[in-house]
Amino acid sequence: MLKQQFQLKLSQKLSPQQIQLMKMIQLTTLDFEQRLQNEIEENPALETGKEKEDEHLDDFQDDFEVHETIETQEIDIDAYLSDDETPSYKLTANNFSSDDDEKTIPLTGGIGFHQYLKGQIGSLILTPEEEQIAEFLIGSIDDSGYLRRSLQDVLDDLAFTQNIIVKEEQLEIVLKKVQSIEPAGVGARTLQECLSLQLSRKQLSVHQIMASKIINEAFELFCKKHFLKLQEKFDVDQELLKQGLKEIERLNPKPGGALSGNFQNTHIVPDFILTVDNGILNVTLNRRNAPELHISSSYKEMMKGYQAAPGKNSAQKDAIQFIKQKLDAAQWFIDAVAQRHQTLYQTINAIVKHQEEYFLSGDELKLKPMILKDIAEIIKMDISTVSRVANSKYIETPYGTKLLKSFFSESLTNEDGEEVSTLEIKKNLRTIIEQEDKKKPLADLALSEELLKGGYRVARRTVAKYREQMDFPVARLRKEL
Repeated sequence: MLKQQFQLKLSQKLSPQQIQLMKMIQLTTLDFEQRLQNEIEENPALETGKEKEDEHLDDFQDDFEVHETIETQEIDIDAYLSDDETPSYKLTANNFSSDDDEKTIPLTGGIGFHQYLKGQIGSLILTPEEEQIAEFLIGSIDDSGYLRRSLQDVLDDLAFTQNIIVKEEQLEIVLKKVQSIEPAGVGARTLQECLSLQLSRKQLSVHQIMASKIINEAFELFCKKHFLKLQEKFDVDQELLKQGLKEIERLNPKPGGALSGNFQNTHIVPDFILTVDNGILNVTLNRRNAPELHISSSYKEMMKGYQAAPGKNSAQKDAIQFIKQKLDAAQWFIDAVAQRHQTLYQTINAIVKHQEEYFLSGDELKLKPMILKDIAEIIKMDISTVSRVANSKYIETPYGTKLLKSFFSESLTNEDGEEVSTLEIKKNLRTIIEQEDKKKPLADLALSEELLKGGYRVARRTVAKYREQMDFPVARLRKEL
């Protein structure tokens, strides 16, 4: 039976402008600069201070106007045209002096890792068909330098994509030639093969022969660090085995890792810069090459001309609508940039104030417990906003460039009933592991007991979790001769 009824429902939805603002807050400095450049190129009504120098700009550089909220309703175009006396600084999203130096970080160019490998093919003795196979094999090598795919899969792809039909034995021969190029170990299919390839290029000494035997004949015992069984298997004394293991330690388990990193721009551009001046903390946004933004005066004049024209035809009405849309978009973007800067400033200042003791000393033991909710309550914003800032922003400090997220941690209570940061506990745990007797490394339960001696009551499972987060293996795998 059909029934008609009234229902009142309250829902909250983000407008497209608010969604864009949230995305802008999440952008890093480099991405934000690119976003600015794209907006300037796409919207002719948006200009930077470089297009037209304003002689009065320096007089008003400290009067940066920040809008508390981003208005999503339609902007009255007459407001642009009626206020001709509005100084340009009020239309500028800028809170730094126009005389500040632009801190440009040059980026270096270079060839890619795979291009570097392919460039060595010419030094190999190959037939034209083998050269094609070699290039295909190099294309299948990952950034760590390994060939992770089976030879059968490579054979199938060669047949379907390159129309090259070869036997697995022929492919193996070409792979061996590829494995002879630099860096040593590249093209290996397993860690064992990678280490073996590197050892095969070294001059044979007693220690290197020992290392080769360990890798080629007792790799499983080596991985499990069964040193006594290795001594028994090869009938050698502890010193020779120790020297052989040292030779293995000098090898690179990821031959392509360090090399591929050299071809990439891994420089981190900090979003905030913190300095300590006579015990006073100063934190600023890294504005780098961010330009000053303002509404195009030529577009305003153009709109004024169209509006003054009598008897507007269809084309003129379309032109007015187009210009109005561009002016609205430009004004919204300027306000959004101002809102972004305000949000970042509020968030970073709250974090720095909360962790003041750490930023003054650089001692990680002075990091206080801090969660996203703590900062959100201080700046009276949503937790998701703080998360967007913390997860993607870096701060340059006298103690290094660090991710904001690294300053957030849960709290535990020590024996004195005081709340301490889990970061402090991890630092103490790291110290204990680094100073332990490597011949008899401590198990997780023993590590928990050592922490208890320092006043930190931490369960064995929690110790195991922290140890894994810090990339320390279990006790057996930390054992050394």
